[in-house]
Amino acid sequence: MNGFVSFVSSGPGDPELLTVKAVKRLETADVVLFDDLSSGPILSLARADADLIGVGKRAGRPSPKQDHVSRVLVEYAQADLKVVRLKSGDCGMFGRLEEEITALRAAAVPFEIVPGVTSASAAAATAGIPLTRRLTARRVQFITGADVTGDLPPDVNMAALADPLATTVVYMGKRTFPGLAQRLIEHGLPASTPALLAEAVSTPAERLERFTIETLARHLEDVKTSTPALIFYGPLADFDA
Repeated sequence: MNGFVSFVSSGPGDPELLTVKAVKRLETADVVLFDDLSSGPILSLARADADLIGVGKRAGRPSPKQDHVSRVLVEYAQADLKVVRLKSGDCGMFGRLEEEITALRAAAVPFEIVPGVTSASAAAATAGIPLTRRLTARRVQFITGADVTGDLPPDVNMAALADPLATTVVYMGKRTFPGLAQRLIEHGLPASTPALLAEAVSTPAERLERFTIETLARHLEDVKTSTPALIFYGPLADFDA
């Protein structure tokens, strides 16, 4: 088999945050299967005659099923094509990478993973905040705010999430954060804990707003948008305030 799949991390959206390897893979791919958040200017880096196929998943919108995406990856590779599977942020971060790797391995399709800048790192850089600090923010944790049903996962470790010495980043959590904030406060995290809402990170629509976990929960109950966002909370969320 001459086909090959490159899982390419597109970063948070700014083409300048792509790695050199990511750009090279886009420039030589026969086919690019891209997520919604990896579209836009990044796709202009693909070869002019490459097939560009949208396979992204967005909450509340019709989306391809995961088994369909995995099957298409295998079929293109078995046709001896160079395939880029373009994923937003870093491929390994809440991007269903494992399911697609499993399908390729079952079909004996060779692949590689090209790491990239996570949305959390990009948002922290834009906000001018570090993710760690000696003594008062010694741990960073990335969590998903929604399970396959779209609700807050029922088995989250609340003791860990309410740790006042951790920087916590919540992906896909705008809808569920009000409920999470209530549980955090019940588990001892002060309602005054700083929080940061980072929307459309590294794109022209980027917006960063500072809150406490209590005021952010109220804000998200009142304001409903479909803009992709991250939520930071912990001792560094208001670092430069």
